[in-house]
Amino acid sequence: MEDTKLNNFFDREFKSMLIEYPESGTYMGRHDNNDKLTDMSLSSIEKRHRNSIRSLEKILSIKRSMLSENNKINYDLYVQKLRQSISGFEYMSYLMPIDQLGGIQISAANLVGVTPFNNLDDYSNYLKRLEALPRRIKQSMILMSKGIAEGIIPPKVVLKSVPEQIKAQFTISIEDSPFYDPFTEPPKSISSEVAQKAKEARLIISGKIMPAFIELHSFFIDKYLPSARTNISVVSLPNGEKYYKHLINYYTTTDLSAKEIHKIGKSEVKRIKEKMQSTIKQTGFKGSFQDFLEFIRSDKRFYYDEEEELLDGYRSICKKIDPKLSALFGKLPRIPYGVKPIPPYQAPSSPTAYYHGASDDGSRPGYFWANTYNLDTRPKYEMIALALHEAVPGHHLQISLAQEMKNVPEFRKRGGYTAFVEGWALYAESLGEEMGLYKDPYDKFGQLTYEMWRACRLVVDTGMHAFNWSRKDAVDYMLKNTGKTSYDINVEVDRYITWPGQALAYKIGELKIKELRKKSEDTLGENFNIREFHDLLLQNGAIPLYLLEEQVNNYIQSYK
Repeated sequence: MEDTKLNNFFDREFKSMLIEYPESGTYMGRHDNNDKLTDMSLSSIEKRHRNSIRSLEKILSIKRSMLSENNKINYDLYVQKLRQSISGFEYMSYLMPIDQLGGIQISAANLVGVTPFNNLDDYSNYLKRLEALPRRIKQSMILMSKGIAEGIIPPKVVLKSVPEQIKAQFTISIEDSPFYDPFTEPPKSISSEVAQKAKEARLIISGKIMPAFIELHSFFIDKYLPSARTNISVVSLPNGEKYYKHLINYYTTTDLSAKEIHKIGKSEVKRIKEKMQSTIKQTGFKGSFQDFLEFIRSDKRFYYDEEEELLDGYRSICKKIDPKLSALFGKLPRIPYGVKPIPPYQAPSSPTAYYHGASDDGSRPGYFWANTYNLDTRPKYEMIALALHEAVPGHHLQISLAQEMKNVPEFRKRGGYTAFVEGWALYAESLGEEMGLYKDPYDKFGQLTYEMWRACRLVVDTGMHAFNWSRKDAVDYMLKNTGKTSYDINVEVDRYITWPGQALAYKIGELKIKELRKKSEDTLGENFNIREFHDLLLQNGAIPLYLLEEQVNNYIQSYK
């Protein structure tokens, strides 16, 4: 009976989420609310917080002791999810809805690319969503105004590219607007009916959406930027020190302190640097470590001249990886994936790459989005490691297997435990060694510089947010220790300033996975099976690191 209560509770929660966050439904391939946008009014945000409190009360009224073992895990994870959401509300991060990495100036246009346009209803829903966009832009400005009043606003240094991002949505012709894109090549069977809707779209885009973005741009330039923080540290926000502790716990799923993480980072930097120096010797390069970094950052042999060459390079690497997966995994996902360029209005402030999962309805595959902006900052030697991270056996493999899980609540299929998700993807980069992909020492150096980059994150994120490091301190530390280009490092450091704590998850998660693998290998000896071990790690989707450790320990005990 308690299991039925819990399953019904999860079903109601998921349906409520799809109503509250229509864009999430679109990304998932659940299209019932494709005519709506999330209501980001202050009253709705506060209402959702109250609903979370009520949801916690409801789930706690269910007798955990009477649940099945699997449902006890589901129960514990959802209780933790609700408690973190409720405790995080006090920091009012929702008052910072726009920065260089995200916001309505990016998300609204990106949403178009995952929206279906197969019939007239799809186009009708889309027109309603376009009509709702100006109101949603206005809500962002109201939140930002409230943020100014409360002193909750991003640092000025990371907001410098945002005006151009906003401007990109109104300084183009309607035909070139991403919001008009669905009308350029409609399905032939309904092209004449869509032509009428295209006229409506033109009027909405030119008469409502572009003016709303013009107003947002003026507000940003005249009011928001002048009010932005000069201090880059999250502790300069109200209640900032406590907030950073909350973020560390949220992103790493551990109780590690900033001081402990800073120390782990420095230790890893030292260890990885020794490996990098050994790899440099294999290239035959004569000179210092810094000389080598300068050489690989500037030598043209390491860079493509054309965007399509870079994308084809990634596709070629992925094709080499695919047939090697069965040696390391017993279970592989059925969901396909592809490689796409990051949109030009977003690319200058975006990281090197990111991944978007497939839709639930199978209409859209997963995508590894690669940044083709400034090709002379996208070196070839990092491409294998990046493909392993973003596609397979990294994000695409792990996230797709989670989406394909059976007999679990929907929230488990999309577990947002960054330490697991990013820790796994970083661990996946190291699997290139076992796949025989790092035969070229430059490619191996690329993998090591990516691992070093994640180790440096532990040092610079905590440095900036807990130990008074300046932005320059962080950039210089990354330049000194990684093979990343100067442009890339500056974009990345701005990301850590904007997104405190998130960058800590990668290395902390990877270290735990490697620790658990070593423990399993040492304990099980000849009984250790790498395919079995990887399937064990991935069989429950993304979970907190403490639960992952518990499951691996149970696996080891089962052999004993």
